[in-house]
Formats: sequence, C-alpha cells, structure tokens
Amino acid sequence: MVKYLGKRIARSFLTLAIILTAVFCLLRFMPIEGYFQNFDKMTSQQIQVGLKEMGLSDPLPVQIIGFFADLFHGDLGVSRIYRANVPVSDILADKIPVSIKLGGWSMVVSLLIGLPLGALMARFQHGLADRIGTLFIVCIQAVPATVYFLYIQLYGTSILKVGLLFQIDDPRYWILPILSMSLGNIAFYGMWLRRYMVDESNRDYVKLAKAKGLSENQIIVRHMFRNAFVPLVQYIPTAFLNTVIGSIYIESLYSIPGMGGLLVTVIKKHDNTMVQGIVLLYACVGVLGLLIGDVLMVMLDPRISLGRKEGDR
Repeated sequence: MVKYLGKRIARSFLTLAIILTAVFCLLRFMPIEGYFQNFDKMTSQQIQVGLKEMGLSDPLPVQIIGFFADLFHGDLGVSRIYRANVPVSDILADKIPVSIKLGGWSMVVSLLIGLPLGALMARFQHGLADRIGTLFIVCIQAVPATVYFLYIQLYGTSILKVGLLFQIDDPRYWILPILSMSLGNIAFYGMWLRRYMVDESNRDYVKLAKAKGLSENQIIVRHMFRNAFVPLVQYIPTAFLNTVIGSIYIESLYSIPGMGGLLVTVIKKHDNTMVQGIVLLYACVGVLGLLIGDVLMVMLDPRISLGRKEGDR
C-alpha cells in the first residue's frame, strides 16, 4: 500500500508538471495584452520594460524554470488585469470558501438522494419506483443541463420570491444553485448504484443468504449495498472535489462570487496569470480526487491490492 501510494504520488506530480507546462506554454503564445491593465495607452518602450520586469522577455525554458521555482515557494503570480497587482493566491482565498460551501452542500444533497434512489430502484426492479427513477435519470442525461438550469432559475425564483442576483447572507438564495448542481450527481449515483446492485443480486452469496432465510432488506443493506458501493466510491472524491471547486455555469448564472464565475471572468478579461493559477487549482483537484478514490476502494474492500500486479498470487 505504501509503495503504491509513493508511485501514485510521484505520477501525480509528473502529471501536474506536464499539465502546468503545457498551460504555461500556451498562455505565453497568447497576445501580451493579458499582462497589462492599460495596454492601449502604453508605448512600445513601456511594454518592453514591463515584459522584462515580469521575466517574459527571457527564453521560454528559463521562464518555465522560474515559474516552477516560484510555485515551489507558494507564489502563483500577480493578477495584472482582474485586480491589478494583487497576488493570485489572495484572490483565490476570497473565492474558494464560497465554492466550498456551495459544492459541499450540493454533494451532501446528491449523496442523500442519489444513493437511496439507486438502492430503491434495485430493490423494486421493474416496479413503479424503478420506472420513476429511470425516467428521472433519462431526463437529466438527455436534456441539456442549460435547459433545466434556466427553468429552475425562472420558476424557482418566483416560488421562493428571490431575485436573480445571488445574496450570500440570505439562505434562500443558496437553494436553487445547490439544487441545480446536485441533479447531475443524483442521476449518476442512482444509475450506477442500481446497476451494481442488480449485478450483485445474481451472485452466489446472495442466493446463499436467501437460502439461509435472510429477509430481502437484510440482504440488500448488509451485503448487496456494500459490495455495490465499492466500485462507485472511487468516483465520489473526484466528483466531490470538482463540485467543491464550483460549477462554472451555475456560478455565472446566479452571479455567485466563487471559483466558477471567476474563471469565466478572467478568461474574458484575458488575465493570463489568473487563468494559470485557476488551472493549477483544477488540475490539483482532479489528480487528488483520483488518488483518494483508489485509496478508498482499498479501505472498503480488503480483497483489492493496488500494489500487486495483475495475476500475482
């Protein structure tokens, strides 16, 4: 286990390094306007002086080495346009707590509804509950998310008697964004848990439990749910962390001052340093989620040995 974690962490750092290097290089090929707040009013001499001060006139390999050296010391750079001369880390520190609260509650709602939904559909397979759940899942997956997001905002604001612009201190304004962000994960957990539990229902240990006289509910809760949850658990950390970071569209739709809306804003403003810092955060979240998912699988099912090659005994 320790050996496996060491390899995965090393691979994670390598993956992050490749992603950041690619993003860094791509941003350097973007127009230099993204590094100056008043580019139109600057002379060519002022632009060259500014580029030299930021190290952007150096060869690309030298810039990459300097970027990783600053990153090692926790320096993500300074915003040039969104909030001039303000460190990127300070800006993110103001935005992340909002997205954590929004994403955290969304994941809680998703798990509390999605997992029971999948278990209920598997328990009453081909029954009314299964058909209603299947209809819900098909609608969520078939209809573009933008469509039902807009309908939720249109009718939800009227029902709750709230405005279109988000107010962070009013609990009513959190309901619609949380609901919108939860729907996709509810459908995902419900669909896959049902599938895994139906697969488990045909296993020999389930037939043996029935022969011993265990009730259907006991078999589902004590045996089928646990075994069906193991392959699903690896996706939960990634979904949780991505949701915590925030939904780009939802936060923009409700003008929520979180990470999602920030990314859209800095891209529109061509603030390359801010885009670079946010991409770093998203990359770390994705890699960390995959690593935690694999570890959780081992913890829940001792039969899985991630440190052993396929076919070993």
